[in-house]
Amino acid sequence: MSSLDAILNQYEKNSQGGSEKKKFVSNEERLKKYFATFLPKGTKDGEKTIRILPTSDGTSPFKEVWFHEIQVQGRWQKIYDPGKNGDGSRTGERSPLNEVEDALKLTGNQQDKELARQYRSKKFYIVKVIDRDKEEEGVKFWRFKHNYRGDGIMDKLIPLFQKRGDVTDTVEGRDLTLILKAVPTPNGNGTYTSVSTIMADDKGPLNVNDSLSTEWNSNTEEWKDVYSQKPIEYLEAISKGETPEWDSNLGKYVYGSSDSVDMGTQTTTTTSDPQANQTTDEDLPF
Repeated sequence: MSSLDAILNQYEKNSQGGSEKKKFVSNEERLKKYFATFLPKGTKDGEKTIRILPTSDGTSPFKEVWFHEIQVQGRWQKIYDPGKNGDGSRTGERSPLNEVEDALKLTGNQQDKELARQYRSKKFYIVKVIDRDKEEEGVKFWRFKHNYRGDGIMDKLIPLFQKRGDVTDTVEGRDLTLILKAVPTPNGNGTYTSVSTIMADDKGPLNVNDSLSTEWNSNTEEWKDVYSQKPIEYLEAISKGETPEWDSNLGKYVYGSSDSVDMGTQTTTTTSDPQANQTTDEDLPF
């Protein structure tokens, strides 16, 4: 970038109130960024074929990220935990849900210790993939949970790397076939999709079209560009058992009567969440 470009970009940024102008992304376009393994309703089994993309610097393509799984207005959400690094150590950033967990564990009460589990975030892996059935949609992000029992998705992937080598290699890597099964939920009220088996296909290039392979490998998007991250006031509301609502006048999430501020003739009003009309990762059944 030249000095002129930098100056013009700086002016454009500052003329927009100090923030970069974000390109509007439709629900349809957002959905194309996710790779999900769920089966259609009423389907008992199926399969999907993917190719895991390598990183440009030789590091692991599996990013470790922590999310809280919690109900908000009767709907389960995966909410990013800003308080934990990939290895589980603390980042130093404030995380209201972690604060509640820590406080409950310190009481010494067994019931509080059990309750603290509801506020504990869980480790997930996020990796870039190509869905062979939807190559035209480009690079997607696949998120799945770490399983401490040793029978999770990562536990099925690692033996393939050990036996077949680097399956992400652009030239001599391998596609992976995921065998999907509908499994009853613990309460028996429904089913969820389990990746029962993962098989490595024969060696082959990422794509016979070199330019397309280069395009996929050059994708600079990160998981933070795709998965939503709630602001601190949203986490604060949930940690207090409140329902966060978007206040259009204040430009932030509010909760409880204390957030309905009467400022002379101006009264702040709560409206629908600005993200409500956008399909976020919490809306996806995985």
